Amino acid sequence: MVESIKGIAAAQMQEVAAKHQKEGQSGSFTALLQESIAKVSEVQVSADKAIEGLAKGEATNVHEAMIAVEEANLSFNMMLQVRNKLLAAYEEIMRMQL
Repeated sequence: MVESIKGIAAAQMQEVAAKHQKEGQSGSFTALLQESIAKVSEVQVSADKAIEGLAKGEATNVHEAMIAVEEANLSFNMMLQVRNKLLAAYEEIMRMQL
């Protein structure tokens, strides 16, 4: 399960990094973070649409809806873990003595 989370996160980060390189941007950390959050939001919206379509009877493939929901869940959990790591790093830097 952990490997699948790493695979999804790695794929999303590579996609965002490739987009920045293609556009000729330096790939600032802030831009990378904003793009990753936007990507997680897009995945959640697509999962919502899949569930809505299933509830309305438009979509008959339950498997695809469940996969979309689980992908959104994994993406969100990965984003939370990245946030937790960033906060831990910030707190560690703030504890450093100069």
